[in-house]
Order: sequence, then structure tokens, then C-alpha cells
Amino acid sequence: MQKTSTKTLYDYWNTLRGSRSAPDRRDIDPTRIRGALANTFILELNPQNELDFRLAGSHLCAAYARELKGRSFSRLWHMRDRDAMETLIRAVTEDHAVALVTFQGTTAVHTKVTIETILLPVRHNGSTLSRLLGAMSALEEPYWFGVQPIMEQRITGLRLIWPDDASLDDMARDIAASVPHDLIFADGQHAPIPMAATVYGRAARRYAHLAVIDGGRQS
Repeated sequence: MQKTSTKTLYDYWNTLRGSRSAPDRRDIDPTRIRGALANTFILELNPQNELDFRLAGSHLCAAYARELKGRSFSRLWHMRDRDAMETLIRAVTEDHAVALVTFQGTTAVHTKVTIETILLPVRHNGSTLSRLLGAMSALEEPYWFGVQPIMEQRITGLRLIWPDDASLDDMARDIAASVPHDLIFADGQHAPIPMAATVYGRAARRYAHLAVIDGGRQS
């Protein structure tokens, strides 16, 4: 986690949940994360089983130069990345992992910005399937931020954090299986081959343009 808003939200979420796998939505006190609110969002599942923004901070809306409340989160992602995002979201909502994603946002005039995103499970009416808590923050904010809206976004890095479990290999295989197979082939079986890489100084396995950052237990 590189951005203060990401760390603030994660630390608050981790403290709030205690021994639970996820805190209850009603337990969240916005005043406790005042410094991260502008970058924070809450997602809700719609009748089409896609995630929409229920709430979105002002700084986050500025990245897209529009109000995001009620708009689709799922459809922000490039078509080639949606399977990988669905895999991550299942890990968050069903397995109570924390997903850390970096992506490159591109505007209509091809200017680019790299953004760090965190997705955290929360309970709503006893279930973690219909709500997500998260934050988005630009790693370096360009001069045009808030004027030129992000029109396309491609994932550049993925990491799953298991606050109570050190396992990552199974989810790494799931993410590998979701990478478009026309980008990397293996022995005629159309399976992605992981390639060793270093992302932000950490060892990673790269599948096409996605990077799974190796990590263990986080607290």
C-alpha cells in the first residue's frame, strides 16, 4: 500500500473487524476516516449481479469528472480485465480477502495516470455478498486531474491480502485462468505462463499485463 488514504482505510477496517472476518456496515464511522473520505467509496450489488457505486468521495468523482453514485463500478474496467476483477471480487465477498489493485487510467487524449485501489469486505444484513468498501487514489496526481476524465482503465498489478491466512497460490491460479488466453500460450494448451517480475520492489508473477505480487500473512 503506497497511498495514505489506502493505509488509513485498511487500518481502520482491520481494527473495526476485530476477530471477525469483516465488520458490519453499520459499525463504520465516517468521522474516523475523515482524511480518506474523499477517496473512499461503497459498492452495492444491483439486480444484474454487477456492482454499482452507492457512495463515492469527491476526489474519486474528480478522476472521472462526473458523479459516480448509481453508476457501474464493474463496467469501468476494460473488457479484458473483467474476468480478473470478478475473481478478485469473489475473493473479497466470499473468502473475505482484501484486494489491492493498481491500474492505469487513460483519458480521451491519451494522457495516463496510475491509481491504487483497495477493496474490503463488509457485512450488510449479515452477508458480505452485497456491499464492498474501498478507496481509489492516484499514485502521482497529474496537472490535468479533474479536468480530463478517465475513459479507459487497465489493471497493471494485483495483490490479495489475507489478514488471517497466509495462502495466495490458489487465488493466483484463479487469476491466471482469467487472463485472456490470446495474449500468452503454453504448449498448445492456451494456458497463461507466469513470468518472474518485480513490481514496486516486490517479487511477482506476471500473466500477460497482470502482475500477481507474492506476499504472505499481513496484519
